[in-house]
Parts: sequence; structure tokens; C-alpha cells
Amino acid sequence: MPSYELIDKYNVPIPRYTSYPTVPYWKEGKTNQPDWAALIQKAMVAQKTKEGISLYIHLPFCEQLCTYCGCNKRITKNHSVEAVYIEAVLKEWEMYKQIFGENLVLRELHLGGGTPTFFSPQNLEYLLTKLFDGIKIHPAHEFSFEGHPNNTTKAHLETFYQLGFRRVSFGVQDLDSKVQIAINRVQPFEKTKQVTEWARAIGYESINFDLIYGLPFQTQASIQNTIASVITLLPNRIAFYSYAHVPWTSKSQRAYDENDLPKGKEKYTLYETGKNLFLEAGYLDVGMDHFALQGDSLLLAKQSKTLHRNFMGYTTTNTEVLIGLGVSAISDVFFGFRQNVKTVEAYYEAIAKEILPIQKGIDVSEEDILYRKHILNIACKGATNWENELELSEKMKLRLHTLQQDGLISWQTHQLEVTPLGWSFLRNICSVFDKKMNDAENTSSPDLPKFSQAI
Repeated sequence: MPSYELIDKYNVPIPRYTSYPTVPYWKEGKTNQPDWAALIQKAMVAQKTKEGISLYIHLPFCEQLCTYCGCNKRITKNHSVEAVYIEAVLKEWEMYKQIFGENLVLRELHLGGGTPTFFSPQNLEYLLTKLFDGIKIHPAHEFSFEGHPNNTTKAHLETFYQLGFRRVSFGVQDLDSKVQIAINRVQPFEKTKQVTEWARAIGYESINFDLIYGLPFQTQASIQNTIASVITLLPNRIAFYSYAHVPWTSKSQRAYDENDLPKGKEKYTLYETGKNLFLEAGYLDVGMDHFALQGDSLLLAKQSKTLHRNFMGYTTTNTEVLIGLGVSAISDVFFGFRQNVKTVEAYYEAIAKEILPIQKGIDVSEEDILYRKHILNIACKGATNWENELELSEKMKLRLHTLQQDGLISWQTHQLEVTPLGWSFLRNICSVFDKKMNDAENTSSPDLPKFSQAI
């Protein structure tokens, strides 16, 4: 376990690096549709779509508010919203299909939220069937969705499976009753056990559990009990996320007292406890809070150095174009990023006008592409090499020297490798190559972007 001095030293606000440049540096008003279409065409000419594209669909509705959640969501028990939203998403997709033209190949698809299983199996089948119409599905496609154990039915699982989905991610978060009450997500273990057994019986090849450490009232004993129960179900993958306390953007997080949150050393010890329990149970560390059993495709991708990272997190399909559909969804076409508007009303208004519902974004420079490559190399491969490609600033050299002194990396003139200890501090190591954040730190601007703590 790292010393408490290291934990204190590196527990600073840092991005999660699902993109570079990171979202706080994007500009409002990047809404010019011809410019965005031109970037997509540029990606196609550069053969960034030759292996197919990835697609993310944001389904924002939830029946109740989980107070820890930082995602874009709309709370309602009115399920008549499903059909209207689906039609809007399909109209947005048609606009993108016109830009891409013929021979569009879908390689990767993920449904997130919100709560995708808020939608009925019948409506989801309609959405996906229409979505697939007129496009090619890659023979090695990977389709996945997020399911809430409390409302995922066997019919949901069967419907997704029949449409080609082989991976499901269940949001477990924590199984302690006191924690569940604090975060307004009361979810009996029996529900998780039932949906897991259904998924296995139906034939899903990969079952993922999302867990969170750092939630209010979590203790060493409670996290041990949660993980002991989880391990009995042997999910193929476990995402053990750090709770991101960002009340300036997620006001629901003000529902509990910050003094009830484990912080610093206490919080990191929760992570180390969980990590050790996973390793003892046969899981291996993929990186950035992810663990997987031997034979899981995510772990195989790490071992073969083909792991990729985008807004959907770690992925086995190294597609370079990701299109996001729905409220607040993010698109990445290698040469630029765009994010959709964040309210359902604004989304519907744009779709009614037959324009893409973009709110902000950034065009990526050649320099950005270079730094992004090294950030992704570190996050996915644990190593990078920049000989004849990059001139390190004195500040970068100093930070690399410090990371090496602290035992987090092995650094020679033009290359670095993450040490076993360093895998717990990947975000900090990636940040050395975050030129935009480093440049911003050199200014005295009071408007510096805010990020969640690394630990």
C-alpha cells in the first residue's frame, strides 16, 4: 500500500481522461453543423471509420434520484416520455446517417443514462431495430447496456440478447443499507443476484458490476461485506469507481453532510481493501479502477496492448469515431469533440428544427492529437515513448522526475513505464502530458476548470 504521504501528495483535482482536451476546455457555441460535418468527413477520408464506428445512446430518465449521481438525468415516473424521446433520437441518427453516407458499419454500441431499463423492452426493441435499419453490423461487434437491478426484467435481458447484446453492466454501487439510504438507492442484494443469474442463463458473455468507494457512511467493514457478497456472483468485470464529489455541478450531492464522506487516507484505504479482495478472488487489475477475471476480453485487450479508452471508459474495440445520441451525449471523431445540449426541452427543440442538438465542443489541433496519444498510451498500456516527437518542458521533466522518485514510474530520456505502484495513480501520471491543464495552472485566472479529486 502507498504511504499516507503519497496519498496526500497525489490526492489533487485531476481529470478522468476519457478525452483530451478534457471537457472543461471545450467552448460553448461550437454548433455550426457544416463545420462538424466537415470534421466527420475528414475522419472518413483519413480512414478513421475503416473498422466501423462506436455509438453511445444517452437515455436520461430515472424513476428516482440517486443523490450521489453526477450523470445527466431527468426524474419522472411518467413512462409516456419514452416514445417521444425515442423518436427524437432516431431523427438525430438519421441526420448523422446522411453525413456518413453509405457503407456505415457499426462496431460498438452502448446504452447509458439515466436508466436505460427505465424504457420498456418493447420500446427498446423498436429503438434498436430502427437504429440498425440501413447500416451494416460488424461481425465482431460489441453491444452493451447499463441495467438497474431494481427494474431490469428478464424480458429486458432477452430483448437485448436477441438484438446482439452480449455484455451488461449492473449498477450495484454498494450493498450496505445505511449507505443505500444515504444515497437514495435502496437495492437488495437479491435483486442483483436475480438479474445476474438471468443474464448468465440467457447467455451473456460478460457481466460487469459498477461499485463505488468513498460514498457517505462507507467503512472498512461495510466495503468488505459488499465485496464479499459481490464476489459470490463472480461478475466477469468490476468497475470500482472513486466517488466524484462535485456538488457545484451535481446539486443532489448536497443532500448529505460532507463530513459523512470518507476522505484522503480513509477513502484510499477503502480502495486498497477492495483491490486486495478482488485480487485474492482471482481478478486482475486492468487500470483506472477496473478489474477483470482471466479470459475476459477487457483483460485480454490489456495483455495484448490493444485496450482503448473513450467516453464509454475502457473498451476492447479501438474505433476512432464515436457518435453520441441523446441529451448531453458526447461525440468524438478524432479531429474534434462535440457535446449535445443538456436539457430534454432544448434537445427536442433542435430536433424539431432538423439541426444537430450540439451545445459545445472543440476542434483538435495536431499538438492536441500528440498529447492525447501519450495520455491514452499511459492509461491503456502503462507505457509511452516520445522520441523525436515531443520536447519536454522543464515543468514536465520535473514532474516526471518526482513521479520516478516516488516509485510511480520508470523514466528514461524518451520513455516511461508505469510501475505496479503507479497503476494506482494513473490519472496523476497522465496529467504530465495534459498541456492545456498545465498551461492553465501557469495563469492567475480565477476561472480554472474544476475536477474531482484523484482519490
